[in-house]
Amino acid sequence: MEDSAKERILAAAEELFADGGFDATPTSRIAERAGVPKGLVHYYFNRKQDLLAALVARLPDSTVDHRRVVVAGDIAESLRRLVAALDARLNASPLLSHLLWREADTHSAVRDAVRARYDNVAAQIKQVILAAGGAAVAIKDVEAAAALLALAVSYRHSVARHSDEDDPIDRELAFVASALGQPQARPAR
Repeated sequence: MEDSAKERILAAAEELFADGGFDATPTSRIAERAGVPKGLVHYYFNRKQDLLAALVARLPDSTVDHRRVVVAGDIAESLRRLVAALDARLNASPLLSHLLWREADTHSAVRDAVRARYDNVAAQIKQVILAAGGAAVAIKDVEAAAALLALAVSYRHSVARHSDEDDPIDRELAFVASALGQPQARPAR
């Protein structure tokens, strides 16, 4: 029973923080939404900040095995596959993703977690570009391309704009692949 109460508290906090913000959400409201006494919130989480830290820890792992997405010789398709895998992981918790991006400017633990995710995404993009492009890729350009695409992916996730319609990320992926010396046509949908 205790684990389910803790989970209800975390779920309520995630929802309320995402809706109204961390600072504007009292622990009494979290307890009410979770259906638990306020004292139980403080039993599991000494401070409201501890609730936020626990939510940061719940972010889904954003590491993708690059061997599952790389198409040798096709940087654009490899990057499309990587972005799709990253999207699937973050779509598993869009409310949590929204909450963390919302609170990144005011809470250092959240800002650090968001920065670590950005660094992880940039490193994965770099790894995929190098694996897909092989010796044909100019190493000096890979860092800039990885940083650019990591910013684009991070932006998409921060505003939760995951749509199957004409996604501008496809144009960016094709642009980067072309700039790295591998022009690729966008696949038909």
